Amino acid sequence: MYLIVGLGNPEEEYSKTRHNMGFNTINKISQQYNIEVKQNKFQALYGSGIIEKEKVILLKPQTYMNLSGNSVKEIMNFYKVDNDKILVIYDDMDIEPGKIKIRKKGSAGGHNGMKSIIQMIGTDEFPRIRVGIGRPIHKGDEINYVIGAIPEEEQRKLDEGTNIAKKAIVEILKNGIDSAMNKYN
Repeated sequence: MYLIVGLGNPEEEYSKTRHNMGFNTINKISQQYNIEVKQNKFQALYGSGIIEKEKVILLKPQTYMNLSGNSVKEIMNFYKVDNDKILVIYDDMDIEPGKIKIRKKGSAGGHNGMKSIIQMIGTDEFPRIRVGIGRPIHKGDEINYVIGAIPEEEQRKLDEGTNIAKKAIVEILKNGIDSAMNKYN
């Protein structure tokens, strides 16, 4: 069983922001595979189903980004999910919009949601998909950038990134992370 975690902020006002690339990817894959992400437990919305013959749990923590690890740890403990069967999808300012980067493990890279997960589960050795959002024009404007409105032309690129992330999830489940890294990195 895989636990596929999309990071984001739970309130409607943040639903169309750069910081919600993880949630948006989960929404897309849940629609494609008819997995309802409506169960409310573990400080999250989640749903389970089958993707490419693999049992999966799709998870959207409802704790705000900085406390995402609480939710991930709770559901991992309940379902006895191993670290290598977690896949976290989140936004990354160091990658341009419309691109993704898959890694088997690594640091949080300054992302507070990832910091929380690493701290709560006690390791950084789990796969992740970073969805590019680019950087703000003005240094110091990062918070407004990640939770602010997105221009329409940029939204198309961000949608492209979440579509690629969705395909990468399927590739990981079907052929493994190395295959997905070779195909999408």
